[in-house]
Amino acid sequence: MSALALIEAEPVPVAHPEDEMALRFAAGDEDGMEAVYRRWAPLVLSLARQSLGDGSEAEDVTQTVFLAAWRGRDGYRPGRGPLPAWLVGIARRKIADALSARTRRTDVAAAAARESAGSPDRSYMQDAVLNRVDVTRELRRLPEAQRRVLCLAFYGDLTQTQIAHVTGWPLGTVKSHTRRGLLRLGRSLDAGAAE
Repeated sequence: MSALALIEAEPVPVAHPEDEMALRFAAGDEDGMEAVYRRWAPLVLSLARQSLGDGSEAEDVTQTVFLAAWRGRDGYRPGRGPLPAWLVGIARRKIADALSARTRRTDVAAAAARESAGSPDRSYMQDAVLNRVDVTRELRRLPEAQRRVLCLAFYGDLTQTQIAHVTGWPLGTVKSHTRRGLLRLGRSLDAGAAE
């Protein structure tokens, strides 16, 4: 073959090791997942640590990201972009969820502190216990789907998007169950208070 023929020949694509790793991951190969985790977990951990400022929370988010990636690997399309970009997208959503959950916990703790500071007497504490009993009783009376959504939201500290993922229900269904459950719970508690 002449030198000119070599120059004019079509270039032979060379497979990149990370492309092969991404294809193995997308195919459901557990060794591929392990390789993906070893390769990109430090990147995800670094992003989470920078955003959250808490090492242990960042580690939790990193685990959540890779669990979500593994469960949702059917949604990864190598032709749309590289695997690390897809993982970073998941990481950003999980970091936002963690920040939202942190804000909710802080708000609840602040509200509880305000309430307890305003009325530290024994009757207030007894009323709080009775209120919790009332809410628990009324939650048990809700239809199963509404009860499950509200328990995941309040006791599991999950967002509606996370609840949809956990239950496998569409996000709109989760929102509907939440709304109906809260309305029904409110009416039941109001009726109980009027008695």
